[in-house]
Amino acid sequence: REFFHRDKQYVVEDKKIVIVDECTGRRMPGRSWRQGLHQAVEAKEGVPITSPAVTIASISFQRFFRQFQAISGATGTAWEAAGEFWRIYGMRANRIPLHRPCQRQELAPRVFATSEGKWRGVLAECQKRHETGQPILVGTRSVADSEELVRRLRSVGLPCQILNAVRHRDEAAIIAGAGQKGRITIATNMAGRGTDIRLGEGVSALGGLCVIATDFHDSGRVDRQLYGRAGRQGDPGVAVTFASLDDELATKYLHRWTAAALCRAMRRGLPGVANLARLLLKRCQKRSEKEAFRRRKNVLKQDEDRAKSLGFSAKS
Repeated sequence: REFFHRDKQYVVEDKKIVIVDECTGRRMPGRSWRQGLHQAVEAKEGVPITSPAVTIASISFQRFFRQFQAISGATGTAWEAAGEFWRIYGMRANRIPLHRPCQRQELAPRVFATSEGKWRGVLAECQKRHETGQPILVGTRSVADSEELVRRLRSVGLPCQILNAVRHRDEAAIIAGAGQKGRITIATNMAGRGTDIRLGEGVSALGGLCVIATDFHDSGRVDRQLYGRAGRQGDPGVAVTFASLDDELATKYLHRWTAAALCRAMRRGLPGVANLARLLLKRCQKRSEKEAFRRRKNVLKQDEDRAKSLGFSAKS
C-alpha cells in the first residue's frame, strides 16, 4: 500500500493487474512482479489471484548486450549518460551536429510550496496560453495526475485530450493533433519520447508547441525527452517545469526540516528562495540518478558473480 499505487505503478484492466513502466508511461501486459508481490497487489485490488510466474533463467540487460560483438544506438539524451555507457559497455558517446538551429525556449522551473499551488499554476499557464491559441502538451508523472489535471481543466471550460496507460486507444490520432492551434493535450511519459508532433498552420507565429512538465522525474533524461517534443526540426517552441515541495522527488530526498523552512520562506515571498528551491530539487534529482546507477551496477555484479559460480562462460 505504501509503495505500489493504482494508476501509478499499475492499472486494473479486465480484472487484471497490468504493470505500468514509470519511465515510458506505457502498459507492460504479460509482466508480473516476483516473490508473491504481484499476488499481494491482486488481493489488494480484489481481482482474481493468478499463479506465481516461474523463472527458468534470467540475465541482466547489461550482460545480455555485452554478448554482442558490436552494439550501437542513437538517442537525444545519450550525452548525460556518457560515463555509464563507457564504464559498462566501453562505448563512446558522440554528439551529432543539429540539422537546424534549435529555437526552443526553456524557461526557468517554477517551484511551489504545495502540490495544490502547483496545479493552480499549471491551470493558469494553460489558460493564458490557450487564449492565444498556442497548442499545449502537459506531461504528468502518473495516470492519476493526468486524470486530476483533466478534471481541473474541464472544470474551467478548457477542452483537452488525454493520453495515458488507461486511455491509449486513440494514441496516434491524439499525437497527430497535439500541434494544432488551440489544442491542449495531457499525457504521461507515453508522449515524452519517440513522438514527432507536427505544428499546425499558423502555430509557429504563436511560439510553437508549449510543453509543460508537472514534476521533476527521478532521471533528468526523462525531463529532457519531454522537453524535446517542443522545438523539433528547427521549429519554435517553449518548455517549462512546474514542481512543488510535495512532489515525490522532494519528499524522498529533501529533509523535512529543509522543506518546511523553504515553504515558510516561499509563503513570505523572501527574495532568492525560488532559485534556492530550484537548486535543491536539481540536487535531489542528481542524487536519485546516482542511486539508480549504483543499483544497475549492483545488478550487473550480482549477475556476473552468479554466472561464474554456475560455471557459465559468457562474453563480459
